[in-house]
Amino acid sequence: MNSRSSTDAACPSGRAPMNRTLVLTEGDRDRLSPHLLRHPPAGGFAEPPQGTIHGDCLRWANHLPPTFVDLLLLDPPYNLNKTFNSQKFTRQTVEQYTEWLDQVVTILVPLLKPSASIYICGDWFSSPSIFAVASTHFIIRNRITWEREKGRGSRSNWKNASEDIWFCTRSDEYTFNVDAVKLRRKVVAPYRRSDGSPKDWQQTCDGNFRDTYPSNFWTDITIPFWSMAENTDHPTQKSEKLIAKLILASTNVGDMVFDPFLGSGTTSAVAKKLGRRYLGIELDEEYCLLAEKRLELADSAPAIQGYADGIFWERNTLAIQTGKRSQMLTPPESIP
Repeated sequence: MNSRSSTDAACPSGRAPMNRTLVLTEGDRDRLSPHLLRHPPAGGFAEPPQGTIHGDCLRWANHLPPTFVDLLLLDPPYNLNKTFNSQKFTRQTVEQYTEWLDQVVTILVPLLKPSASIYICGDWFSSPSIFAVASTHFIIRNRITWEREKGRGSRSNWKNASEDIWFCTRSDEYTFNVDAVKLRRKVVAPYRRSDGSPKDWQQTCDGNFRDTYPSNFWTDITIPFWSMAENTDHPTQKSEKLIAKLILASTNVGDMVFDPFLGSGTTSAVAKKLGRRYLGIELDEEYCLLAEKRLELADSAPAIQGYADGIFWERNTLAIQTGKRSQMLTPPESIP
């Protein structure tokens, strides 16, 4: 994707009137540019920095404090041909991509606490490389597969409709808040006890729901699109809901979340909304500025689509959401 002049207007021409895609004005650029970290301080960082670094994570890593990261969210370019505004990534052989990814991880490992968790994003073609590198440096705990409901079909192959997130830790001491990432599902077969009361589900005026523990197969993620306030023109943007699950599960309030391939800033924005500290590094200045704008907006719009009252909802089942909380159409005492 190349830079487009449409990002220079608050109501860019060529977009539908209801298009909520987040764009930058020249005023945004002037205001937010000083917020970016562009050069490390001469004497190094006395404390871990917070915010957005404009630069190359491979060059910045040696300037950052050791063992300051609680959660590393690694979403590097996948092993395919892709243009990211001013940056291009070219598909490599599996061996070449594995070598590049190993270089990235080797440089980042010293930044991690012994109790840190690591999530590495990829697609099917990146998976052999991710497994090879992750198994060398970390303890692999699981592989999450999430349904990517958008994408073009193919006449000569199966449509790619899923992506993976590899869950790793540095040691056997790590954070996992399973109760923070429950999923509220619609109940298809509402079984009742002998007295007629619901068995393991809740009855509401919006329908019947059950709160379930999370699995490693996620079908409730919506890819950001034009009518969502979180949407940007970044070609591979992750949804805030997806990132929120990872942050809530593997950090506590006040922990440091680090994303060295920040893109348009989803990780930092979600970390801020959830009361975590955050640091992101991004090569492209336009995306850095988008990240800063999203951080700015997080103060006035802290909601995360599909997440309310400490519960993640199945896609299109959260009936009414206002601010941080959903408005349940049932007495609160009926829902534990």
